[in-house]
Amino acid sequence: MHYNFDAVVDRSGNHAAKYDERKKKFGTEDVIPLWIADMDFRTAQPIIDALTARAQEGIWGYTARPESYFAAIAGWQKRRHGWGIDQSLMSWSLGVVQTISACVKLFTPEGGSVLIQTPVYSEFYDMTEAWNRKVVECPFVEKDGHWSVDWADFEEKLSQVDLFLLCSPHNPLGIVWEEGDLRRMMELCLKHHVLVVSDEIHSDLVFHGKRHIPTATLSPEIAANVITGISGTKTFNLAGLQASTVVFPDAHKKAVFDHYWQCMDIHRNNAFSLTAMEAAFTGGEEWLEQLLPYLSDNFDFVVDYCQKYIPKIKTFAPDATYLMWLDCRVLGLDNQALHDFMIQKAKLGLNDGCSFGRQLQGFMRLNAACPRSVLAQAMDQLRAAVDAL
Repeated sequence: MHYNFDAVVDRSGNHAAKYDERKKKFGTEDVIPLWIADMDFRTAQPIIDALTARAQEGIWGYTARPESYFAAIAGWQKRRHGWGIDQSLMSWSLGVVQTISACVKLFTPEGGSVLIQTPVYSEFYDMTEAWNRKVVECPFVEKDGHWSVDWADFEEKLSQVDLFLLCSPHNPLGIVWEEGDLRRMMELCLKHHVLVVSDEIHSDLVFHGKRHIPTATLSPEIAANVITGISGTKTFNLAGLQASTVVFPDAHKKAVFDHYWQCMDIHRNNAFSLTAMEAAFTGGEEWLEQLLPYLSDNFDFVVDYCQKYIPKIKTFAPDATYLMWLDCRVLGLDNQALHDFMIQKAKLGLNDGCSFGRQLQGFMRLNAACPRSVLAQAMDQLRAAVDAL
């Protein structure tokens, strides 16, 4: 079937955090919300149909998880990424962030240290510090809008830490790691005996002929040192249903993780997340294949617009995710002034760049997963605000 991603869906009033939390987040509802990482698109029709049928059953008691659930996820990974997963090493989790949190607690010592590469998804900070672990930052090196690993700093920091949180593909920079770089990082982690947790939640949202390489596929030795978090929530816009999968390198780590959640009696899908995930991974591919070029065109629209009308703001089309990194440094505003400018003058709800790297000045993150008309309105507002500076 044909999907219409140009359709504007009114999400206000349906408890969508992206819209209904604008007042809490920005101090006003008068902003176009392009912040939290979900999409303003209806999901694939097979998912909607499966959830509708489940809703009509009218009984949603404790829900058993069939073998077909993990089989659907493993089948998707094999088809899309060539990753043959041992289903006995797969666990259910509420989400990839919750997986990261649990792994920090369970697989690092009290007062231990966790390495992150910044700028990166802010929950990498939050889930580390929540358990009284120290964040050790390895900032990327930026040159002419290109961000790369500082290899000397990366290895030096590995000698100080207990765990490395890898973001692959990378949020917010949209990097799809090439095999050479990914292998180099993982081999250094092996050298320094540092366990890796690989957040691969954006692995299905890849563009420009790039290919996502699951970290655990690089070699048996690397696979034995990697815990991987995956989910269909970003791919199919299902974050509100809370479900993800963890792939472990061995039965012992899986047992430690599972026991932690069982102690809180958190070990079942809800009835709807189970139905949605299985439907997504068995029937959602047609929708995704139509979504990806639409998102890619959105990136190009923003890049072209900035080049033509707002040259003081520099950006690039990411190779993954639906999130764009805006370099606003030429505006000459400090982080607080830039935050206020985007809300009060441009009337846009974006994410502050300094939440992804606390040392950063002058960056913002924009969520481009919305109808083109909404994105065009947002860019017109940004242009007018910059012109008025």
